[in-house]
Amino acid sequence: MNINRFTHIYFIGIGGIGMSALARYFMAGKTAVAGYDKTKSEITEQLQVLGAIVNFEDKLEAIPEHYKNSEKTLVVYTPAIPQNHTQLNFFKSNNFKVLKRAELLGDVTKSTFCLAVAGTHGKTTTSAILGHLLYSCNVPLTAFLGGISVNYNSNLIVNGTEVSVVEADEFDRSFLKLSPDFACITSMDADHLDIYGEASEIKEAFVAFSKCIKPNGKLFVKNGLPLKGITYGIEDNADYSAQNIRIENGHYVFDVKTPKGILKDFKFNLPGRHNLSNALIALAMAVEYGCPHQQLAKALASFMGVKRRFSYHIKEDNLVYIDDYAHHPEEIKAVLQAVRELYPGKFITVIFQPHLYSRTRDFADDFAKALSGFDNVILLDIYPARELPINGVTSQWLLDKVENKNKALLSKTELLQVLKQNKAQVVLSLGAGDIGEEVYNIKQTLKYAG
Repeated sequence: MNINRFTHIYFIGIGGIGMSALARYFMAGKTAVAGYDKTKSEITEQLQVLGAIVNFEDKLEAIPEHYKNSEKTLVVYTPAIPQNHTQLNFFKSNNFKVLKRAELLGDVTKSTFCLAVAGTHGKTTTSAILGHLLYSCNVPLTAFLGGISVNYNSNLIVNGTEVSVVEADEFDRSFLKLSPDFACITSMDADHLDIYGEASEIKEAFVAFSKCIKPNGKLFVKNGLPLKGITYGIEDNADYSAQNIRIENGHYVFDVKTPKGILKDFKFNLPGRHNLSNALIALAMAVEYGCPHQQLAKALASFMGVKRRFSYHIKEDNLVYIDDYAHHPEEIKAVLQAVRELYPGKFITVIFQPHLYSRTRDFADDFAKALSGFDNVILLDIYPARELPINGVTSQWLLDKVENKNKALLSKTELLQVLKQNKAQVVLSLGAGDIGEEVYNIKQTLKYAG
């Protein structure tokens, strides 16, 4: 498809993190952009500042008139949009070219040298590190990120169009629309069982994704996954391995064993072995692309992270508050490992908002086990996102499974009241729902507690 024949693009779900990166990309190329989203957010406000027309009501009259020409307007939507969406059905029934987000991303990156990051965990941080490494090595790239990079204050990194970095999203099998030159798979844990049904189905989808790589391309896989490719791992016998790991002044310092020798003394600022693994695979892909060691070392040391990925909001001797997007049991375990490593012996309170009724149901025992590792557990009600309630699946049901004498189910208002009396040492807020919008209130309450 020749995207260039369209002068206007209308995004349905424009406030989504992946959709907004594409919107930014096309606005940078001077294409007219408009769209719909359910709620206003910092992202939609930023898009409006850049020139996008954004509406928040699913009505036909909310669509700008000059976007109602099917010859000029391309329509893009996210799979999270319901089938009965008025605007989407108008475009579909009036012969507009309508694409899913993944189809457009596949089309945009098809003519580039594409590096794709797949896996049920770690995609956003890994792709942000990789984009930053390549940008710092002056590679002419565009990186489409699933989070806001702190270094660039954006989910889009632009330094040219010859190379692309993308997240290969397994939701709705979206990643099968990509044709990468390099691809990595960080993990293949069960998730999105509302889409896949069985854990075996999601593994088969990752296998299918591995076959989407272009001829003579390279697949990178975490050591132990049932796929053949260039392997990577922490302190093991993989092709790329982080070795001689130590912590100096609160940062990881490590060497990288490669198929051609040892690259020494990389410094990395993010905590947790999961993040160290993300940095390692980004380095491996950048090395295989041809980036020089010294520039990579300097670039990695300057990487500042991704918003809502182990983001510090209070970092004092007697009080720490960290916010993270973790919404799967394995991600919660990884955050707990990192915080225990950084703050041994400290009393740790977790505030967790479960995301989706189906995910809560499917992984209830695993969630309970992961949460039981904290010293104090506070649950908020389940964030439904695109789902209707499932009978019997509630946060109270999940909380009853948590083996911890310090636990409570609170509303957001009750949470702030409890935190006012809290003599916390380390507090974490976790989840993929709207808990991120409570960060400021939690921070302010903790700062002035007691």
